[in-house]
Amino acid sequence: MKKNHLAISVVDDEESVRKALSRLLRSAGMTVKTFSGGAEFLQSLADCKPDCVVLDINMPVMTGFDVLDRLATTKVPFPVVVITGLDSSEAHGRALGAGAVAYLRKPVNDQALLDAIAASTAPAGR
Repeated sequence: MKKNHLAISVVDDEESVRKALSRLLRSAGMTVKTFSGGAEFLQSLADCKPDCVVLDINMPVMTGFDVLDRLATTKVPFPVVVITGLDSSEAHGRALGAGAVAYLRKPVNDQALLDAIAASTAPAGR
C-alpha cells in the first residue's frame, strides 16, 4: 500500500470501531488520532488540524450532525467522511448538505473509506 502520511481524526463513540479504523488507516501509512465524542474532537482543534475527519453520526451527547454544524461555523479547511450504522436517505442528504464529502454505511468497506479519504485529500479534491 502507498504511504501517504495524512493525519486523520476518527470520531466514534464505539471503541471497537475506533480501534478497527485506526488499524486500517495506520496500515495505509496515515497518522491517526481517535476521539470518543464530538466535544473531545472539537477541543483538539485548538492544538492540531487533521487532513481529514472520519465522523460517526449517531453518538450520544453531541451527534455527528452537531459536529458538522460546529465545523461549518468555524470554516475549517478539512474534509469530513461521515460513517453511520443507522442509514436513512434523510441522514444522507443532511450530512452531505452540511459539508460531508462522503457518506458511508457501517460496517464500512475498507477500500471505500480509503478511496473517500484519498479523493477528498488529493490536491484537486481540496
